[in-house]
Amino acid sequence: MNIEKRRKIFSLLKKNNPNPSTELKYNSPFELLIAVILSAQATDISVNKATVHLFKIANTAEKISSLSIIKIESLIKNIGLFHTKAKNIHKTSEIITQKYFGEIPNNREGLESLPGVGRKTANVILNTIFKEPVIAVDTHIFRLSNRIKLATAKTPLAVELKLTKLIPNEFLIDAHHLLILHGRYVCKAKNPHCNNCLIRKLCEYKYKFA
Repeated sequence: MNIEKRRKIFSLLKKNNPNPSTELKYNSPFELLIAVILSAQATDISVNKATVHLFKIANTAEKISSLSIIKIESLIKNIGLFHTKAKNIHKTSEIITQKYFGEIPNNREGLESLPGVGRKTANVILNTIFKEPVIAVDTHIFRLSNRIKLATAKTPLAVELKLTKLIPNEFLIDAHHLLILHGRYVCKAKNPHCNNCLIRKLCEYKYKFA
């Protein structure tokens, strides 16, 4: 796929969604960090259902670190892996309170040092909060990138590096959210909505109209 086709794809996605953003609900950078940690192998809908209860009780690093792990588990038990996630957000909250004075780190090294935070989670925070031109490759973006031949590779990291290199600079800040929303609602894993896809004439997936 050449650069002009990529530019046209992102121009259309951006025109359709001028201000793309995460569907996780949050009111502070710390809340988003906790929500993203909880979102591993879980839907945004299930995370939002959990955090609405969690954040009413504790929505800062100091407050969450003061809760017992059992209490945290009881508040997030509707999402998968809640035992591990409760331990991670408790420990992460302790570290942020003690080492970062309640503020989340603004760099990859600091973020990835936190329990439950890997490269993808760090990229979400760096992009959404700190407006860095990075892309968090989840299952939607990995599938979409390979399917439409936007960036083909066998691992999420390889797709991320290719996308960062190939996407026109003017779209890099919004690329993560533009792609994830398109993958979530249009370019689905099963039965992609090719008939209603605004980039169908540009993508290189061998689709069939219904």
